[in-house]
Amino acid sequence: MITYAPRRADNGAGVAYTIGAYLIWGVLPLYFLLLTPTGPWELVAWRVLLSLVFCMLLLAITRGWGPLLTVVRQPRLLALTALAGVLIYVNWQVFVLAALSDHIVETSLGYFINPITTVLLGVFVLRERIRRLQWAAISIAALAVIVIVAALGTVPWIALTLTASFGLYGLVKKKIGPAVDAVSGLTLESFWLIPIAVVQLVLVEQDTGITFGGEGVLHAALLAFAGVATAVPLLLFAAGTRRISLAAVGILQFITPVMQFVIGAGVRGEPMPPERWAGFFIVWVAIAVFVVDILLASRRERHRRAVAEHQKPASHDKPAELI
Repeated sequence: MITYAPRRADNGAGVAYTIGAYLIWGVLPLYFLLLTPTGPWELVAWRVLLSLVFCMLLLAITRGWGPLLTVVRQPRLLALTALAGVLIYVNWQVFVLAALSDHIVETSLGYFINPITTVLLGVFVLRERIRRLQWAAISIAALAVIVIVAALGTVPWIALTLTASFGLYGLVKKKIGPAVDAVSGLTLESFWLIPIAVVQLVLVEQDTGITFGGEGVLHAALLAFAGVATAVPLLLFAAGTRRISLAAVGILQFITPVMQFVIGAGVRGEPMPPERWAGFFIVWVAIAVFVVDILLASRRERHRRAVAEHQKPASHDKPAELI
């Protein structure tokens, strides 16, 4: 019993961290709306710069400069962090543009189909083999996009851009692997985006003017919190996924799009014509198939491990060696 207690505790912490990350991501649209009149271009610029400041403070507090310098000395890892930075920038910018223009429902669609997109990238980029139910889920999700395009007459560009950028971001992070810790990774990704953030702030200043510091103390405090709101869920996610199974991550990740859908359709009152409901219903069918596949695969893996454990030869170690 003593052997398994720490493992259960670690699993519980992992679930808590992961749920925390998804809950924060789920309420981000409401946070961004609180920051009006700050526009999407200024908001993302501050998000980049303040994330960098927050990460550098963390590195200073935790004395994590050593791992960061180790990464800096490796050109391949540096290039991958730069690519990851560009991809997460695209994701952040499109998401904020959508949230501030009442397209939150479409952002939820992007994150609903993101796990399926990730599987598809694994097939075509990493040459991974996938199961029949996963192929079924991919086919059903593709049908949902076709229905939405045919019924509404528009391509859901926001959803497709979000799922593609975040899926590719995950692929790059997989290539990086454990060689770069979460804080060092986010620090470097934010660092590469400094020129983009500065250019955006200059253009905003010339156009409408910078709002940071000009809309009162409360607004400035809320906007200054953008770095924390960006970095904390990413760090929680990294801490959580190291402690729990991929099956658990696969199921928990739907917390975010469910919350975004409720905020968009229920709180903000975004239009949900029958054609859009039909598309979302098909997506939810695809998700159900995907989750069933995850659960079945997880059960088979547990059974395989139990059989392997049962078939292990009995230990003949001497009692003195067990002490």
